[in-house]
Amino acid sequence: MEFQPVKPVRLYQRIVEQVEGAIARGELNPGERLPSERELVAQFGASRSTVREALRVLESTGVVRSRPGDPNGPEVLPFSTSTLAKQLTRLTQAQEVSLADLISFRMVLDSSANMLAARLRTDDELAVMESTIARMRAAIDAGYDDFSAADVAFHDAVAQASGNMLLQVCNHVVRGAVLSLISDKIAHARNSAALMSQSMRHHEEVLALIRDRDSQGAGQISRRNLFDYYASYVPKAEREPLRALLLEPETPSGEVR
Repeated sequence: MEFQPVKPVRLYQRIVEQVEGAIARGELNPGERLPSERELVAQFGASRSTVREALRVLESTGVVRSRPGDPNGPEVLPFSTSTLAKQLTRLTQAQEVSLADLISFRMVLDSSANMLAARLRTDDELAVMESTIARMRAAIDAGYDDFSAADVAFHDAVAQASGNMLLQVCNHVVRGAVLSLISDKIAHARNSAALMSQSMRHHEEVLALIRDRDSQGAGQISRRNLFDYYASYVPKAEREPLRALLLEPETPSGEVR
């Protein structure tokens, strides 16, 4: 048996864990105050600098808020989607998260958002999607930046129509993380216009299925389109999880048709 090297844990991290744990258990609620800095030093048995570092981390992640000159302790903040987005963004920027991980997760998110949007969308929400598609079509000649902005607007409109707040946040963050890794390759590719035209056709296919309220079709085509568009950017050895999400019939040899 081999043991793994241990990583040192800084004292301020233990303080952060205790505060976050108290919030998760409902012992601290939004709007309530932590003890004063002096009281925290006494309760944790830590130095003032350690407590201040813990509070700085908690504030940077949107858990608490301190006001200069306020004699009271930091205020516990309510949960917000912006806080979740920040945490997800930090996760996607970690080296442990590969492009294959991001694309496969995006296939799951997009598929779910499209399925829900096809079932739940209103006529007004459909009109917004159609307007973003028109913007994408017009932006092909304008360049990748304009096209990408219209692309983002389309996916935001679909996620909004899904009615699921977590899908909206996660989809936005993961899509942004994927594009941050490959957008330069697309923008400066010799066939950039062809790639945008291909993406345009993919979006039009999704829109048609959402318009027809074909939930299963919208989910399946989004997974296939994302695979076709992004798989070439992933090393061949890492593409199997993406293929598994296509959910297509297999041949007797076990290969996806």
